[in-house]
Amino acid sequence: MLQDHDLLSIQEVRTKVDSAYQAFQEYRNFNQQQVDQVVEAMAAAARSEARRLAELAVEETGYGNVAGKVAKNLLNADLLVRRIRGMKTIGVIRELRDEKMVEIAEPVGVVAAILPTTNPTSTAIYKTIISLKAGNAIVLSPHPRAKRCTCATVDVLLRAALSAGAPSGLIQCIQNATLEGTQALMRHPRTGVILSTGGAGIVRAAYSSGKPAFGVGPGNVPVLIDETAELRAAVAKVVEGKSFDYGTVCSSEQTIVAPLALRDRILAELKAHRAHLCTEEQSQALAKVLLNDRLLVNPDCVGQPPQTIAKMAGFTVPEGTSILVAEIHGIGKAHPLSAEKLSPVLSVYFVRDFAAALEACEAILKFGGLGHTCVIHSQNQERIMAYARRMPAFRVLVNTPAPQGSTGITTNLQPSMTLGCGAIAGNITSDNVGPQHLFNIKRIAWEVRTAAEAFEQPAGTQSPLDPGQVVAAVEKYLTQRGIALAPRTAVAGPVRAESAGSNSATSLAASVVDRFLSTRRTAGSVAEPAVSASACGCEPSSAQASPQGECSPQRNPTNAPAVAPAPPPIADFVCEADVRQALQEKRKIFIGPRTIITPSARDAAAGHDILVLAQRS
Repeated sequence: MLQDHDLLSIQEVRTKVDSAYQAFQEYRNFNQQQVDQVVEAMAAAARSEARRLAELAVEETGYGNVAGKVAKNLLNADLLVRRIRGMKTIGVIRELRDEKMVEIAEPVGVVAAILPTTNPTSTAIYKTIISLKAGNAIVLSPHPRAKRCTCATVDVLLRAALSAGAPSGLIQCIQNATLEGTQALMRHPRTGVILSTGGAGIVRAAYSSGKPAFGVGPGNVPVLIDETAELRAAVAKVVEGKSFDYGTVCSSEQTIVAPLALRDRILAELKAHRAHLCTEEQSQALAKVLLNDRLLVNPDCVGQPPQTIAKMAGFTVPEGTSILVAEIHGIGKAHPLSAEKLSPVLSVYFVRDFAAALEACEAILKFGGLGHTCVIHSQNQERIMAYARRMPAFRVLVNTPAPQGSTGITTNLQPSMTLGCGAIAGNITSDNVGPQHLFNIKRIAWEVRTAAEAFEQPAGTQSPLDPGQVVAAVEKYLTQRGIALAPRTAVAGPVRAESAGSNSATSLAASVVDRFLSTRRTAGSVAEPAVSASACGCEPSSAQASPQGECSPQRNPTNAPAVAPAPPPIADFVCEADVRQALQEKRKIFIGPRTIITPSARDAAAGHDILVLAQRS
């Protein structure tokens, strides 16, 4: 019986997207605690299966090694989950009290996740966790050469999610993935956003699908080692990064760039770390077997051990060899090994000085790695900053292995398997993509000014700190409250900001205060200095001496009329943080008919007698 695999794949996509969308309708009503329970359950299950899934990936794809794939599985099932634990992604996520705004997260719906063959299990864990953390459903499309290990990973995650209360159908995996089926997934009307990982073709397809998409560009990572670097540690970290999962991570080191004066020492250190230093003939053979005429990597070489690649190139290396090292003498098409190699093959390029090293690293990034990642090993902060400013890359790693640093294993970057390369590489973001990229934000905003006030600008304003305007504002404020001021001393000419510095501003403000105090003294409302003690036993702070040495009844506070207590201040805006602080301080919050109370503030106050209704006088 003949079967059209493309039609079967397209039909499966349609069925599973619809199922995911129906499950999303239920899941979107989950609160933050329920969502977090689902995420934690998936992460725990993935951690327990990290090694088995890594073994399945190596067995099926033939790429990389088990140790590297275990580390990448744990990156997403452990480090990522710890990093996003406590992140608000559901409902009200932020309340801006001073700005009178509330932010609410809105999930995008169904996430279409396109997976690679190089990192099939770790990427499935990563994309499922961040999608469900953001309140979405997900449909995963495995690479045809990694279908079994990917679907096994999804099964682990799905069973854990269901056990934590997730609706059936929330996580889907395409069993019959084809190119046409993947394109149908990306273009499906109910697909909310695309997370695409793979070759340049599939990333371009994602961006041209008409849907919002997060795709990444290729990496061609330069590593600058300067004279101030701790050389032994620097070379050890380069070898550690380059040998990680046999170079399958797109942010793995591709070319060391260093001053010629360090050549002998760097080559000696590489050899000490079990790197095989290729002869010129071996380097040329490597270039021919690794890359075709269009400088695309030979799939048979991707993620293979150095012994296998060396054998393909016609020479042998010892079993314990960590990486293959080839010295190059330029960058660009005439020097194929200056491109990305996706294997444990490292190029080294020596230049005259630091300035030339900057030029070389920039050229390497422009030769297939724009926006991705670069590394510098140095102890000179000025050079580190000069390197960071110069490089057209959005992850500048310092003194760390590149794949481990870029994905957040050895740095505080967001743990991620999708590393954005920014606009210079045609990407929508330069971030390490996480849950925060998979929901939109709805903002509730209350009026804080009238339109007229928004555009009001006094004529002749030269500066927002014009001292003349400050004085005028203070005078207006006091006058509006019925406080008469002593006559102003005439000032020759208008006060202008450009001629009045901070000292003159202080003097003018002080003159207003002096006139205010003078007015109050004239009205008899400023008390004269009190005596330190009185014969009648009044408190020194309240007794006033009469000319005869007796307490003056006119000045005795006990004879003064009772002063009504000031009305409590009425809040005009109450957010959750205000309620939490008031509960901690064991005080009330007084509210009025026009007080704005955010939903989460009401929830936090529920069950506590903390919001008290008061009327403005």
